[in-house]
Amino acid sequence: MTEALAPLLARIADALERLAPATPPAPDFSTARLFRHEPAAAAFVPAPDYPLSLDLLVGIDRQKARFVENLRRFAEGLPSNHVLLWGVRGTGKSSVTKAAFVAMADTYPDLKLIEVDRDEVVALPPLFDLLRARSERFVVLCDDLSFEDGAAAAKALKSALEGGVSGPPENVLFVATSNRRHLMPRDHVESQGAIAAAENAEEEMSVSDRFGLWIGFPPMDQATYLQAIRSYAEQFGLDAADLDRRALQWSQMRGGRSGRVAWQFVRDLAGELGVGLPS
Repeated sequence: MTEALAPLLARIADALERLAPATPPAPDFSTARLFRHEPAAAAFVPAPDYPLSLDLLVGIDRQKARFVENLRRFAEGLPSNHVLLWGVRGTGKSSVTKAAFVAMADTYPDLKLIEVDRDEVVALPPLFDLLRARSERFVVLCDDLSFEDGAAAAKALKSALEGGVSGPPENVLFVATSNRRHLMPRDHVESQGAIAAAENAEEEMSVSDRFGLWIGFPPMDQATYLQAIRSYAEQFGLDAADLDRRALQWSQMRGGRSGRVAWQFVRDLAGELGVGLPS
């Protein structure tokens, strides 16, 4: 009886092996320093280095110094804190992260940066578990983080940062940028009811407590905005008459001043003058 069943059992075993998902290959982080994580494909897509230097980000010297010091400690294996960069849009939150990382990675070659989409926060716990076993040290960046989908994403992020019974990965530094300090969604679903909405709000707000370092980015005043324009113009050899006047007119058309608006003006000016800029 056993001999008669052997071929059938072998065919069943072969079929199960074909149905079982293949073990994904170990990620190769030697091809670049910056990567984009794609959870659906279990892939880490290499990305080019961030082109702007840290020196070009003006008006945020205190913020840069605090972030760089925390990043240096992490790169050296010293105690450091997960970071929340919060403030008005266009003030350089993600630019500081990437520019500081590129500058630090020149000294610490094992340092890598992985950018995750804010809509993929629920994939952070398995990502952190994967990175835990690696020899490299990872800065995981989530740009424009908020919890529009409610408490589920907040719980996933808390789980990743706390690390369960094994604790958070020692070789992972999580950095998030947000326009809101407490990461609260813009709207709550009224159909939840008052109690459910309050509980979800508490869940979402408690996530910000997991960040040991909060760095605020205030709005850019006119003097700092013009300083940024002049710095860019000097760096890239952009010689234009009435530079300040044109820069202010540009900001008025855009309805505000920020590092992003300054860079967009410089790109427009460089195109006018036929000068190439880092992409």
